[in-house]
This record gives sequence, structure tokens and C-alpha cells, in this order.
Amino acid sequence: MKELTGRSPMKSPGAPSLRRDVERLFWREIAKGLTSEEAALAVGASQAAGSRWFRDRGGMPSFMLTPVTGRYLSFPEREEIAVLKAQGAGVREIARRLGRDPSTVSRELRRNAATRGGKLDYRASVAQWKAELLARRPKTAKLVVNERLREYVQERLSGQVRRPDGTPVSGPVAAPWKGRNKPRRQDRRWATAWSPEQISHRLTVDFPDDESMRISHEAIYQALYVQSRGALKRELVACLRTGRALRVPRSRTRQRATGHVTPEVMISERPVEIEDRAVPGHWEGDLIIGTDRSAIGTLVERTTRFTMLLHLPRMQGYGFEPRVKNGPALTGYGAEAMREALTARMATMPDELRRSLTWDRGKELAQHTQLRIDTGIAVYFADPHSPWQRGTNENTNGLLRQYFPKGTDLSRWSAEDIEAVAATLNARPRKTLGWKTPAEAFNEQLTSLQHAGVASTG
Repeated sequence: MKELTGRSPMKSPGAPSLRRDVERLFWREIAKGLTSEEAALAVGASQAAGSRWFRDRGGMPSFMLTPVTGRYLSFPEREEIAVLKAQGAGVREIARRLGRDPSTVSRELRRNAATRGGKLDYRASVAQWKAELLARRPKTAKLVVNERLREYVQERLSGQVRRPDGTPVSGPVAAPWKGRNKPRRQDRRWATAWSPEQISHRLTVDFPDDESMRISHEAIYQALYVQSRGALKRELVACLRTGRALRVPRSRTRQRATGHVTPEVMISERPVEIEDRAVPGHWEGDLIIGTDRSAIGTLVERTTRFTMLLHLPRMQGYGFEPRVKNGPALTGYGAEAMREALTARMATMPDELRRSLTWDRGKELAQHTQLRIDTGIAVYFADPHSPWQRGTNENTNGLLRQYFPKGTDLSRWSAEDIEAVAATLNARPRKTLGWKTPAEAFNEQLTSLQHAGVASTG
């Protein structure tokens, strides 16, 4: 057979799998938003095949979605070759009808023919299977051969959370990864959790002269999601913000608005200068809620994306004293407790860095008038059902949910633990900051204010 075909023996194909062009059409349907089952039916494949394709490739197509060029024989052309050959047509006749060179047809009949019967028997399905098998050019992933780069990526994905003094924080005990999406309303392991895009662009900052320390964010995603890449452990997908086992489009999150505010403090009354983020000192805030009426306050500076977290422990008597109508809330994020926590935190900021605060419509900020008197910060509230008006804070809360998932008790974490999480977020590079970290950008603002103060007094 080697003498007949001109190539080394190949394993028997058995029942040839579905053609590569069918799978290519399948991924095009996936790109339109169809599920794997719906996309498989749309291209004439079984639902099981669609699920297998999607699962094996981690939700990512492992080859280009564009069709192959006319340089290569297509499956319809191979079917026509098989029919014409069965009718007794010669090589030149087949080539003339296909518009191909006779040597192309001759090589196809010889190299891609089936050899199971001890002779060359051309069948289109087997020929297509052989051509696709030989067309594969497996390439070793960069993270496999570059150990230093792999360790850098893994450390930024799954590194340990530390307090500002460098002391490690163990965080909650999470259930072992089972190959599924992140568990709902359960603890997740605390990790450094940089996104692949942050890791990719930060490499150019940390290693400006080392071209070997370069990798695209898509290559990192492939190493995580595609089983055949084998560079990173699959369970590291749990360190991504979404925690999805497969790469799928994001689902919309439900938004709700609560509380009532007066027209004088609506976001429409906010100065226009706040919108362009050119002037620092404008903050956005909200709460992330846990079980048993536990919560953590979040504050994000709009210009630098610097994050501060408010520890809101339950007040004395919670769970024991009976509820008093119109009395103070004992949950830790009542109006009085919230005002005191914000006042204490904002008092540490220079006057130039506490210009305004835009909050959700929650009643926890019902004492905003007193807060303005105590701190001098102007308070505004977003419109109902308009989370995009506080987009920076909403995005930050999404990041924090990786450390404080929904359905968990947030009151168990100390102020030091919460501060460690805030320091972790502030040490992650941001694309919008030119891949600086929020801590670096915030320190630059503080330094510029100090220099301006020295210049003015001089």
C-alpha cells in the first residue's frame, strides 16, 4: 500500500467522522447565538455531536471559521471525482469537468484512496477524512514550552490573596472543582484573579525588553478552555471572574432599583464635569449583599478606579433584641451605620479627592444630607433601573463577587480581610489606565496634590 499510495500506512478510519466543513458551519451558528444543540440541528448533525464539539473545544472554535480557499479540493469535488471514476471516466476527463489540473486528480486518486480491500478504492468520505487528517499542523502551545511564562500566568490567575503587609489570606474553604461552572451561592477560592487581557498587557510593562515573555489573551483562554492545549489546568477557569467551565456568551444580570430620593439629588443635577473623569475625587458607591442581612460597602473613584471597601459589622443586639418600629437598624448597613462608615472613610481623603458620591437608590443612604454636612461631599442618586449610570461601581461589584459570592455570609470577614481584597483589586492592571494599577494611578493623584500644595504655599 505504501508503494501504491506514496505515503506511509495510516490507521483505518472506521466510520469517518462528520466533515470539517460541517463543524465549521456549526461554529458559525454558535456565533449567531444558538445553543450547541440548535446549531447542530441547523447544520444537519446530531445534538450529541454538537454538544461534543462544544465541550471538547471549551466553547471556542479551534480552527478558522472562514472557508478553505479554492486551492484545495472540497468535499463536493471529491464526491464528483468518485462518481466519475465509478462511471469509468479517465483522469484527464475528470480534471476537465472539475476545472482542475490532471496531476491534482491523479494525486488525489492515489494518495487519498481507501486501501482496506488490498487495492485502491476511491470513496469521497474516506478521501476527505484522510485529507483533513494530513492537513492538521499541531503546534505546541507557548505556555507548554516556556516555563517562566507559564508560572507568571498561573501566579496572576491563581496566586494567593495577601494583606497590604504581605501576610497571606487563606479565604474560605471552597468545594473542589468538578468541571462545571462556579457554584451558585457558595464560597469560591480567593485568588489574584487577573483577567487574561490584564496578564497579556502587563507582560509588556514588567518585561519591556524580553520578547519571550509575550502571549495574547486569546492564547491564555485557549490554554484554559481547550482540552487539547494542555498548558494550564482546566480547574483554573474557576479563577476567572465568570468561573465558567465553558466559554459562552454572558447572560444578562437582573437589575433592580430600590429606595426613594428627592429630585434635588438626582443624577441629572450632577455637574457635567464629572462625566469626563478628568477631575479626580468623584466616587461611585453601592452595597454587595450577603445572607442573613450581611453587607459590604463599595466605593470606587471614577478617574483612577481605586476601590475602597467598608466593613459593616452587625450592631450590638442583632439577633437577640426584638425589632423596634422606626428604630435603628442593627444589620450593619442601616442609614446611621452607613453614614458613620462613610464619614470615617472619607475623612481620610484630602478635600480635593472627596468632591461627589453617586449612589444607588438604596435607603441605606437616607442620611445623605448629614453625610454632606460631615464630610463636604456632594451626594447624587442614579435613576431607577439605570445601573449603567454607575458603570464603574457595577463593574467593581462584579469583580468583588468572585471573593464574596451571592448567598454567602459576608459578616464573617474582618476589616483586615476585606482590606486585603481591596488591595488585590487595586494591584490589578487596568486597560483603561494604560495597564497601570488603580493604586499606582491613585498615588499619582495624591503626589500631584501634594506638589500643588507645596507650590501654593511657597
